[in-house]
Amino acid sequence: MTIDRNALHAEMTAWRRDLHAHPEFGFEEVRTAAFVARKLREFGLDEVVEGVGGTGVVGTLRRGAGNRSIALRADMDALRITEQGDRAYRSQASGVMHACGHDGHTAMLLGAARMLAEEGGFDGTVRFLFQPAEEWGRGALAMLADGLMERFPFDEIYGIHNMPGLPVGRFETRPGALMSAEDNFEIVLEGVGGHAARPHWGNEVLVAACALVINLQTIVSRRLSPTDVGVVSVTELVTDGTRNALPGLARVLGDARSFRPEVSAQIERQMRIIAEGTALAHNVAATVTYTREFVPLLNDPDLVEEAFAVARGFLPAENVALAAEPMTGSEDFAHFLAHAPGCFVFLGNGEASAPLHNPGYDFDDRGLLHGADFHAGIARRRLAA
Repeated sequence: MTIDRNALHAEMTAWRRDLHAHPEFGFEEVRTAAFVARKLREFGLDEVVEGVGGTGVVGTLRRGAGNRSIALRADMDALRITEQGDRAYRSQASGVMHACGHDGHTAMLLGAARMLAEEGGFDGTVRFLFQPAEEWGRGALAMLADGLMERFPFDEIYGIHNMPGLPVGRFETRPGALMSAEDNFEIVLEGVGGHAARPHWGNEVLVAACALVINLQTIVSRRLSPTDVGVVSVTELVTDGTRNALPGLARVLGDARSFRPEVSAQIERQMRIIAEGTALAHNVAATVTYTREFVPLLNDPDLVEEAFAVARGFLPAENVALAAEPMTGSEDFAHFLAHAPGCFVFLGNGEASAPLHNPGYDFDDRGLLHGADFHAGIARRRLAA
């Protein structure tokens, strides 16, 4: 049976817009998960399991006698951002919106599930992973901790992210490093605050904090090899001071990006040295907390070639390209790649699209079938009958 693609696209668009209007934050995707599970059961999947890793859903579809299994993953969570614009399907949840396109990712994977359930064309098992809490960097780990690999084993895994700035119908990925690790840091400076008119009576921390922000910039420019990619960004400086009172406590927060564990370790090591040295120079104390939130996303080179072959089957060859360079955004899809080889790809969301995590962002529904075609195509290619 061949599915009516125009009808499917219309249905996927309706799903996507319904999900957009009802966004849910990470580990709160109760309505979204129920919607996904209901659709998968309607499509006739062999098994649909809810509550995996909290609010995750795993659907299983089997055809033929093959013993290999492919996993296809979509993320479901939204962001704590207030949507701008007057779309008919704008967010109905105050202060929460799908500003990263996870509504589109979910609709694309649902479309692929329906394609594969109705048309078949593969020999083996397809796992459909609908993951919670990607934005936290916790959803993949939660599903893995809940026995994902033991309960729903798979040999390979694939995922998609839409990409503003790329034309709709553009496909890009690359072997090896595609997206970076993300580390978070908090440096607390403690001194003695006091009257703004008498700074010499205490050891205030604001000048030390400002010096620290500048000194941290030397990690990438002077401590990392020029051949290594690294980013250190201070994003917050918070003190307990007020207009006429010098602060006695300051918190300097931010994040760091890298593609290799050795670079991450070097950034942390240098950050601790700089924080301690800066604190000593200003006669205050420093405490550094450094955590690793996302690991680098490393695509399997052979499976990248398979992904390119699939994309050329439904897109013009000139629209399928090697990504020019890795990007320093992060994705917790990377955690799955520690357990099975796989490939993560980008699909264009339009050159005029608002950026990801922007209150004016919206997923471009013209790309829905492209995502469904990729998911279904890679399953059929890797589980060839």
